Amino acid sequence: MKIFKFGGTSVGSAERMRALAGLINDGAPKIVVLSAMAGTTNALVEIANALHAKETGRANALIDALEKKYREVVAELYGAEKTLGRGGELVSFHFMELRSFTLGTFTGKEERKVLAGGELLSTALFHFYLEEKNIDSVLLPALDFMRIDENEEPDMEHIEANAAKELAKYPGKKLFITQGYICRNASGETDNLKRGGSDYTATILGAAIRAEEIQIWTDIDGMHNNDPRLVRNTRPIAELSFDEAAELAYFGAKILHPTCILPAQLRNIPVRLLNTMQPEARGTLITERSSGDDIKAVAAKDGITAIKIKSGRMLLAYGFLRAVFEIFERYKTPIDMIATSEVAVSLTIDSRTNLDAIVAELKGFCRVEVDDGLSIICVVGSFTAEKEGYALKIFEALKNIPIRMISYGGSENNVSVLVDTKLKQKALLALNQGLF
Repeated sequence: MKIFKFGGTSVGSAERMRALAGLINDGAPKIVVLSAMAGTTNALVEIANALHAKETGRANALIDALEKKYREVVAELYGAEKTLGRGGELVSFHFMELRSFTLGTFTGKEERKVLAGGELLSTALFHFYLEEKNIDSVLLPALDFMRIDENEEPDMEHIEANAAKELAKYPGKKLFITQGYICRNASGETDNLKRGGSDYTATILGAAIRAEEIQIWTDIDGMHNNDPRLVRNTRPIAELSFDEAAELAYFGAKILHPTCILPAQLRNIPVRLLNTMQPEARGTLITERSSGDDIKAVAAKDGITAIKIKSGRMLLAYGFLRAVFEIFERYKTPIDMIATSEVAVSLTIDSRTNLDAIVAELKGFCRVEVDDGLSIICVVGSFTAEKEGYALKIFEALKNIPIRMISYGGSENNVSVLVDTKLKQKALLALNQGLF
């Protein structure tokens, strides 16, 4: 059995849902993981923010606008009177429940229920359409098997056991529809896998059932060798290793969420990136194999803050780096890049949430400089230690770009540089010219 995941654009309108039905109706066994309709999750976040701020009038206006959109989709999607009625009733139920949150206390628990609504709606509406077209399918509620533990990590033992249990209820069935993003937490409450969670659902579920392949369908024909929004004439990459894909996803390739690679990699399940708008396109295949020593792609990650830590005490002093890293650990702030010398450490973070507190603690034993408005440019490929010439090609291409920091050697798949964000596009264009 294969896993097919489709994002919000693929279910973003009645037209796209009809096209999706044709795409998956080939008789092969599959589980289809759906995101919310495009724009829905952002709208629900805005509604939740209004409810937290006790702006009931604004919340109701936002709810009305979103409901109108769904009623228009229902009217366009279905042709049979019976299905029109079922779709209308479903929308009425969900939006009545959404309005109920304007009447009482609104906490994080209620917010998570609000955010789950998009996937519950998209899967049910799509399932109704399949039924109207006599396409045999089963709606498989993700809340019956998807769960995270106390550390917000997938509870794989629970997911494996319960996914198998749910699938076993439908012997002979080949097409299953389920929700991405949503799950239950360790307390059994409705929760979610955070942004990009539908990709994560697909790879977690694929790992749990030992799928033959996991397919991530989006609106672009695979992972490209540079950012197509900023650089012309980019091309899709035919094959990547898991490690290469993970580096690209983490450092800015938007087609794939960084968290979703690991479950597939642990079970060695191929991941294929495909284009809903061009289903005939080859896309990108991600496996354990590397397709040889080569530079594969470039990606960029914005919103980076650099912290330079200087101390005469660092000279020949063991324990200094441990003291530095313990501060970041206490504030649960991951570090992206790091460079060291005898008397200084430079590192980067992508969240300023706890920056002031971190800097205050660091100043207790060293001098600190903070610089923001930066971007990490990541060059990904297979860079074995014995291979010559890669560094020269990369830095020759960047010879006219001021570089703040370099990370090279920590991974055989990644060479990263730090630049001012204002120079990001210039750097991407220079690398495109010099490398590809």
